[in-house]
Amino acid sequence: MPRRLAAIVAGDIAGYSRLMEIDEDGTHGRVKRIVRDLIEPSIVEHDGKLVKTTGDGFLAIFDSPVEAVRCGIVIQQNMVGRNASLPKNHWIEYRIGVNLGDIIIEADDIYGDGVNIATRLEGIAEPGEVYISGGIYEQIKHKLVCGYESLGDRKVKNITDPVRVYRVLPDAAAYNGARKRRETALIFLLSLTLMIIGGGALWYLLSQFSTRGTDRASGAASSQATKASPQPQTALSGAPATQQAASNVQPLAAAPTVPQVSSTPSPITSGAAAIHEPEMTPLLGGTFAMGSNEDISEKPVHHVTIKPFAISKYPITVREWNECAGAKVCTFVATGKDDAPITNVSWSDAKQFVAWLAGATQKSYRLPSEAEWEYAARGDTQTKYWWGDQLKHGMANCKDCTDAAGAEQPVKVGSFDPNPFGLYDMGGGVDQWVEDCWHKTYQGAPSDGSPWSAGDCNSHVIRSGSWRNDATYVRPANRDNYDTNVRYPTHGFRIALSR
Repeated sequence: MPRRLAAIVAGDIAGYSRLMEIDEDGTHGRVKRIVRDLIEPSIVEHDGKLVKTTGDGFLAIFDSPVEAVRCGIVIQQNMVGRNASLPKNHWIEYRIGVNLGDIIIEADDIYGDGVNIATRLEGIAEPGEVYISGGIYEQIKHKLVCGYESLGDRKVKNITDPVRVYRVLPDAAAYNGARKRRETALIFLLSLTLMIIGGGALWYLLSQFSTRGTDRASGAASSQATKASPQPQTALSGAPATQQAASNVQPLAAAPTVPQVSSTPSPITSGAAAIHEPEMTPLLGGTFAMGSNEDISEKPVHHVTIKPFAISKYPITVREWNECAGAKVCTFVATGKDDAPITNVSWSDAKQFVAWLAGATQKSYRLPSEAEWEYAARGDTQTKYWWGDQLKHGMANCKDCTDAAGAEQPVKVGSFDPNPFGLYDMGGGVDQWVEDCWHKTYQGAPSDGSPWSAGDCNSHVIRSGSWRNDATYVRPANRDNYDTNVRYPTHGFRIALSR
């Protein structure tokens, strides 16, 4: 039978029997929809293959360990959004295990220790989390924007050797929080150790001083000297000596807490002057034909009239985002170069940023509407791309647009030519959130350029395509959607300003 090395992803629903007991038909239907709408598409999107599904689980294989873990993260983050509106006892939560191993492949199943270890990791994972083996960790540790917490070597059922286990921390805030807790615990233990050593040394010096004073004294002078100099037991139990000993113990200054990764200016409370406002480009507005006939979601083509507004010249950068994080408003500190676009943000994260910026500057910053975004992206053109109907190499940051497209991160903002409106990266780079709730077509869409807020607001519209997408996504008419509260590594945003 054929064998191959693969990254194996095993998933299972925690508390499935309890959920079926509460609502058998409802749970069965929800699980089928999750498999159809989330798990199967996520596996395909990350170049994997679904091997099989069970009543409450699934098994998949991937050529790339990076894509296998990314798929697990996306599934877990999507499930957070799907559970948000439900009572906790109705939540469907997956446990996911990922392992790298040599497996036996049959037509409808896979076998081997590699598979067994993946299922054992899934079995010990906490609900909503992804556990990976040491083999996977070694392959991905410098290739994903996330953190890892070592859980040590674990003995798992029917596997002879212990398995090194890591918990994936996909959220930057969770990673920094876990790191800070570990550092605080280490500093406390080190401080306690030094205090004990210092206290022992001080007791020894005091006892030696007391003993020498007693040996030199004689008669009445000796008695007076004894009263003036505390005995060893007084130094240990009397209040004055204890206070003196404590005052001689210096605080631990050599091991400060490691700060969060940030290069932010003064906090927001120090005044709006400390904030580097994004560079905005004013647009006069006008009427244009929105949509295309290339995809059902882009139909029907309809005319929209846009009022004057301003839109950021570039997507929001890491530096701009971290100013919000430094003000303790945005919920995580981003890593990477300051002039790269911010990534891994949800629609809710983007809304949090614009609310902070609007409040700090007293300006009406917001997300652009979908119509405003497309109007700005077209740059007063009606061709397939803003530069024409044919793809041109080197015009955008996408998978087949340029040799400069980074494998793991987008290039810095403004690296490619601007469109006729002087706007950069309106196609490629990062996916960009807009204000509108998702609708499958434009049937009934507003014609005045306002956001389309009615509809399925569990997901919102995302535009532009990213450095990991092909040129189809770079078209100004292309549109997609994603869960409102879920972060994804290619998602960023730009902002608008009412005039």
